[in-house]
Amino acid sequence: MGGYILRRLLLMIPTIIGIMAISFIVVQFAPGGPVEQVISQLTGQADSADQRLGGGGDAGQQFDDAGSKYRGAQGLDPELIAKLEKQFGFDKPPLTRFGEMMWNYIRFDFGESFFRNTSVLDLIKEKLPVSISLGIWILIFSYAISIPLGIRKAVRDGSSFDVWTSGVIVVGYAVPSFLFGILLIVLFAGGSFYDWFPLRGLISDNFDQLAWWQKPLDYFWHLTLPLISLSLASFATTTLLTKNSFIDEIKKQYVITARAKGLNERQVLYGHVFRNAMLIVIASFPAAFISAFFTGSLLIENIFSLDGLGRLGYLSVVNRDYPIVFATLYIFSLLGLFVGLISDLIYTWIDPRIDFERRDV
Repeated sequence: MGGYILRRLLLMIPTIIGIMAISFIVVQFAPGGPVEQVISQLTGQADSADQRLGGGGDAGQQFDDAGSKYRGAQGLDPELIAKLEKQFGFDKPPLTRFGEMMWNYIRFDFGESFFRNTSVLDLIKEKLPVSISLGIWILIFSYAISIPLGIRKAVRDGSSFDVWTSGVIVVGYAVPSFLFGILLIVLFAGGSFYDWFPLRGLISDNFDQLAWWQKPLDYFWHLTLPLISLSLASFATTTLLTKNSFIDEIKKQYVITARAKGLNERQVLYGHVFRNAMLIVIASFPAAFISAFFTGSLLIENIFSLDGLGRLGYLSVVNRDYPIVFATLYIFSLLGLFVGLISDLIYTWIDPRIDFERRDV
């Protein structure tokens, strides 16, 4: 197992470089970069902008830059454009910029945000508690309900219980989480009916003044609607995955043999079937983990005004704040690779018959 872990760790190096390289290349061809963002704000006021950036030259030094590579740069002092390029690091060749970025990222030096005047690492630390709260609780909530429900549906396959729960699950899977979140806001967060739940943040403004037993209640009061919205799709997926996996295992010969030996249904289900059936559920854990921490909470964070990593990444893409975009991509890609390795190790813990040493990575 040690050799397999070492190979996986070494494989992470070209994988993460490839992910970052592809993303970096795509960004080079994407219109509306940070230089264009500033130019669009400075158009028509180049004199004052040049003074703010410490440029020399006056209004008479404007020129008709019809061949400029930046849209909207016509009429701006070329020295101003050069200062902007240097400010954002675009005065260097792309390969040099990519090499410097990766060298800094290896040391977890993510630099500073283009537009927020603070370090990217501090921004990530500031937003991380919100994403951790959403991610951890959605996983616990989803798996705690989905796995027992999926097992129950597999045992009672074809019964009325299986039929009506499947109907609820299919509807839940079909409804987008953000749409369900909007519905919850309309119904229970002061939209058109009841005003039972708050719409902003994870805690109330007077959180520090609350008694110790009131603080967790306030915390979960704020989390209720986002968690319900996020759990809808993951709840349906995990339930059906668990059910189908258990049905496949229940039909196998070793289950018939175990029953013939006199074992009761509980012993057969949890002593023999559970270990094999849960392998495919565990295989889906890394994707669910990453989704819960970023992609799954992107729209929900915006809808419920939760200032987490999902919303930070979205606003950074919109504003072309590349240091934040690449830093969050790097962190989540690295996290995903490590979670995938941990998932394989859990495989061997659940079923010792699996030996990754005998197969290629």
